[in-house]
Amino acid sequence: MNTNNESADTARRRIALVVAVAVVIVLLLALWRVVTAVDEGGEQQASASSTTSQTSGKQDEDEKKKDASSSPTTPDKVESPAPKETPVDEIGKEAKPAKSDLIQVQRISGELSPKSVVASDRGQVFAQNMMYTHTMSVFTAAGALQKTISDTVELADFGIKGHPGQSQGAPVEMAFSPDGDTAWVSNYSMYGQNFLPEGADACAGPQGISNSYLYKIDTKSLQIEDAIEVGAVPKYVAATPDGKQVLVTNWCSMDLSVVDVKKGKTVKTIPLGGDNPRGIEVTDDSKTAYVALMGSDHTVKVDLASGDVTDFVSTGDGPRHLVLSPDGTYLYITNNGANTISKVDAKSGEVVDTASVGNRPRSMTISPDGAAVYAVNYDDSTMSKILTDDMEVVQTVQTDAHPIGITYEPTKKRVWVACYGGTILVFDDAHEKK
Repeated sequence: MNTNNESADTARRRIALVVAVAVVIVLLLALWRVVTAVDEGGEQQASASSTTSQTSGKQDEDEKKKDASSSPTTPDKVESPAPKETPVDEIGKEAKPAKSDLIQVQRISGELSPKSVVASDRGQVFAQNMMYTHTMSVFTAAGALQKTISDTVELADFGIKGHPGQSQGAPVEMAFSPDGDTAWVSNYSMYGQNFLPEGADACAGPQGISNSYLYKIDTKSLQIEDAIEVGAVPKYVAATPDGKQVLVTNWCSMDLSVVDVKKGKTVKTIPLGGDNPRGIEVTDDSKTAYVALMGSDHTVKVDLASGDVTDFVSTGDGPRHLVLSPDGTYLYITNNGANTISKVDAKSGEVVDTASVGNRPRSMTISPDGAAVYAVNYDDSTMSKILTDDMEVVQTVQTDAHPIGITYEPTKKRVWVACYGGTILVFDDAHEKK
C-alpha cells in the first residue's frame, strides 16, 4: 500500500511540473512577441509617446505660467496683514455690477496720504502717497500691505547727471504695463540737488519749475529700476495697450510726454494747446490718446504717430478723468467743475448722456463688463455708482474725507477708494444687500 501511495504522489508531482513548464513556455512566447513588436515598430511608437509627453509637459508648463500671470499676487511675506473685514451691511447673494450693491468691507490706514490707487489684473494694488510721506504703498487684493517703497533714489545710478546724492519724488499717479510686470509712477515734483522749488497747481507755465521724473518699478522685486525725465508737474500716466509706450500729462508744461519703453526715455513731447492736462485714455490699437484739459472744458484727441492734436469734445468745466468702455465704444469723462459725468461716443465725439453726481467729481473707474462706472466726489466725501446703460446714479455712499483716487480690483470684484485724509476704503461690489 505504501508503495502504491508513493507512486501516485510521484505521478502528481510530474503532472504539476509539466503544467508549470507549459505556463513558463506560454509566458516566454508572449514576451517574445512583445519584444519583436518593439523591434519592428517600437522606436516609432516610443518616439511618438515621447513627443506626446513633451508636448503635454509643455502645455502643462504654459498653463502653469498662464495661471501664474493671471492669479492674484500672494507674496510670501507682508509688512502688515490685511485688516479684518467688517461689512457695514449684511451681504446677500452674488450679483453682477448692474445688480450689485456697494458694501464697505474694509478700512486700511497707516502711513498713508494717497493721491491715487490703481489695481492690476493680478490683484496687486499701488497707492501713491505724494510728498507727504514720500512713498508708494503696495497691497494685495486682500488688503495686506506687501511693501512700502521709498521714493528716494540716486539719479546717478540711472545715468542721470546734475543731481548728485539722493533725490526724492512725490508719487502722484501710476499705471501698470499690460502684462502687470511694471508699475510706472509719476512724481509731482523732485527734491534734491539742483532742482528748483516745488511746482504748484497754480502754475502758468514751465518757467521756474524743474522737469520731473517717471519711475519704473518692477512689480515682483518692488524696486525702482529706472527714472525717466518728463515735463513739469507730471500728473496722469497711461501705458499703451501694446506695451510699447507710456504717456504722461504734464500739468505745468502743458504737454504730453511719450516714453519709449524699449529705449527707456522720452522720445516725443506733444504740446496739447490747452491748460492743465490730466486724464488720459488710449484706444485698443494704441494709435490714439484722449487727453482731458482740466483748465478748460475740452478733451482733445492725439494721434500718437504724427503728434497731431485735434479738439474732440466739450463736456463742461474741468474735465479731469477719462475711462473707455471695454469695447471702446464710449468715453466717460468726469467734469470736476460741472459736477457731472459725460458719456461720449468715442468715434464722433457726440455727448450721448450726462449724469449729475456729487460735488467735485475727481477720479473714476469702470467695472470689467462696462456696466457701471464709479466716481469719487471730493468735496462731498462720497462715491457715486452710475449704470452706463442709462447713466442713472443708482448708489451714493459715504467715504472718509476727500476721496481722490479710485480703482476696480478685479480678482475680488471690489472698489478701492483712496482718501486724502490718510485711509483707503474697500467696497464689495459683487453681491446684493440682504
